[in-house]
Amino acid sequence: MSPTGTTTSTWSARTARASSRRAEEALRAVLGGLGAQITGEERVAFAAALPREAALVFTAEAPGIAPAPAARFVDDLAVRTGGTAATARWDAGTVLAAVGALMDPALVTRIIEALPTGYALLFGRAQLTTAA
Repeated sequence: MSPTGTTTSTWSARTARASSRRAEEALRAVLGGLGAQITGEERVAFAAALPREAALVFTAEAPGIAPAPAARFVDDLAVRTGGTAATARWDAGTVLAAVGALMDPALVTRIIEALPTGYALLFGRAQLTTAA
């Protein structure tokens, strides 16, 4: 038992619950924010590829007229979550790379191509550009 009277297993359980809660908050914030960036067929296909609860979070926010640049997406995420730009980049990268790894790679490519430069990195992919 620790000096505070908390056993290691109790501390581990509390830490696991806090980590799980934090992961769910990040997932909801990132998917909700991304849902505001994607329109058209890509939005429908992305939502269909998600589990039902995640799809509801993704589609809860109406998409804007034009997607925000990746840097603004991250800054907006930081504001919504009360975090820093660094934690928002971490959250976005972690969530989108994990979600993207579970989806059809062609769909992820279409999503990235429909978004401004910078989102590929958030999905854990290299940002490829064509030569001028």
